Amino acid sequence: MNSRLVITGMSILSPMGENIDGFWNNLINGVSGIKDITLFDVSKYKSKKAGEISDFDAKEILGKKGIRHIDRTSLLASSAAKLVMGDAKITHETYTEDDLGIVIGSTYGSIDSISSFDLEALKEGPNFVNPMDFPNTVLNAPASRASIFCKATGLNSTISTGVTSGLDAIIYASDFLSLGRVKAVLAGGVHGLTSDIFWGAYRSGILSGSKDDAIEISAPFDKRRNGFIIGEAAALLVIERLEDALKRNAKIYAEIKGYRCTFNPKKIYHDNFDTEEGVRCISLAMKDAELNIDDISYVSACANSSVTGDKMETKVIKDYFGNYAQKVPISAIKSMTGECLDASGAMQCVASIMAINNGVIPPTINYQERDDECDLDYVSNKSRKLDVKNVLINAFSDTGNISSIIISKYS
Repeated sequence: MNSRLVITGMSILSPMGENIDGFWNNLINGVSGIKDITLFDVSKYKSKKAGEISDFDAKEILGKKGIRHIDRTSLLASSAAKLVMGDAKITHETYTEDDLGIVIGSTYGSIDSISSFDLEALKEGPNFVNPMDFPNTVLNAPASRASIFCKATGLNSTISTGVTSGLDAIIYASDFLSLGRVKAVLAGGVHGLTSDIFWGAYRSGILSGSKDDAIEISAPFDKRRNGFIIGEAAALLVIERLEDALKRNAKIYAEIKGYRCTFNPKKIYHDNFDTEEGVRCISLAMKDAELNIDDISYVSACANSSVTGDKMETKVIKDYFGNYAQKVPISAIKSMTGECLDASGAMQCVASIMAINNGVIPPTINYQERDDECDLDYVSNKSRKLDVKNVLINAFSDTGNISSIIISKYS
C-alpha cells in the first residue's frame, strides 16, 4: 500500500442494533439478533428464523421526501451512508461532492424488486407496471441511491462477489484512495432480507433447520451446525488517507494495514475442500501489511455455521498460522447476526474496530458440542478482554471468492 489509510467513520444497521453502541453492547454480551421472521410468510418452511432488523424506519434517517418508491435494500444502504457521514463529521464544507465516493457491496440487493416487477408485468401486462419501480431492479441501485442522498459524485461503484462483497468494496475503495482520486470513500456492504433469497437458500438446503429434523441454530464451529441462518444488515466505513484525516482533525478509529482478494477456480459451492487459495490470500494480505504471524491479536472468522465452510476455515487458519493457530483467538459474530451475505464482511470490520478500541473480543455463541475437526480457540460463549492490536478479517464465498483484510490499532 502506497498511502496510510485510516477509518474515520462507522455505521451499522443490523439485527443486533441500529447504531454502533447498541450493536457492540449486544455483541459483547452474547445477545443474539436472530428471531422469527416477520417480513414475509414462512409458514410453509421448516426454517423460520432470520437476523431481521425489527425497528428500521428509513424516514427517521432520510426524511419522508423521495423514499416512497425505494426498496428495502437501497433504503438500508442510503440510511447507513447518511449515518456514517454524520459519524465521520463530514459535510460538503469539509470535502466537495467530487472529493467523496461510495463503494457498496451488493449481490442480491435487486432480486426482490426484479421478481416483483416481472410478476406484475406478467400478471397485469407491461402497461400496468409502475415505471417508478424500475430503478430498483438494477444491481447498482443501493450504491446509486446512497450517492444521491449523500451528494457523493467522486466515485460510485458496486461490488458483486457474494459473501466477500463487503470486504471487496473496502479493498476497492482503499485502492482508489491510494491512487489519490478522491479524499474520502464510504465503503461497505448491504443486504436486505427478502423472500426470494430466503426461498432460494432454503431450496438449496443450506439454511439451518431445512433438512430432516435438524435444529435451527446458528452455531459456528459447533458439532450441531447444519447450515446458516440468513440475516440482513448495512455496514459502512469512511476511509481516508492519513494526511487528509489529520488535516481536518478527524477522529481515527483504526488503520487499514493490508488486504488481498483471490479466487479459487476449483470451488463449486460446498463440494471442494481446497484450502490452498485461502492460505495464499491471508499470506498476501499479511505481506501487504508487513506483519508477522504472531502480530495478529485476533481473527474475525467468516464462519456461518455451515458444515463444510467452518471446517474449511479452521483448516485454512491451521495451515497458515501453524503452531500459532492454537494460540490466536478466533470468533464468529454470525453466531449472533446470522449470515448477512453482502454486508457480513463490512459488519465484521465494524466489530473488529470496536474490539481494537475497547480491548474486548466478541464471543462465538451457541458453542456447546466440540467438533474434532474444529478444535481451535473460538472465544466460546463469553467475550474476552484483550489488548487487540491487529485483526485479521476473513471472507470466503461459496463460489470461490476469498478476501482478507488486516485492520490495526492506529498509532
